[in-house]
Amino acid sequence: MRIAPTILAAVIVCALPPAQLERQFAGPLQDTIIQRWRDPVDGTVCYIYLPITAQHSPPTGSGYVQYGANTIGSISCVAPARPAAAATPPNAATNPPAKK
Repeated sequence: MRIAPTILAAVIVCALPPAQLERQFAGPLQDTIIQRWRDPVDGTVCYIYLPITAQHSPPTGSGYVQYGANTIGSISCVAPARPAAAATPPNAATNPPAKK
């Protein structure tokens, strides 16, 4: 059985887990915003700079639209900071202190 590409794309998009929108800020230019999104699985944080409105094509039969070049904005992502492991002296686990 062959599945049409638009149906397959819609199924894949529906199966993707959602990111969490944490905050929204005013952008540096009029009619722009900055959004902070977090990956609920690994904690990656992404900042997305967006225009509030952007020209696009009429929706296709599957509901998708096409945007022109350079009208969407930009995205920057950073991995979460990993907590530093507690420092233990070497051989601490293998050489317990001697009893007195």
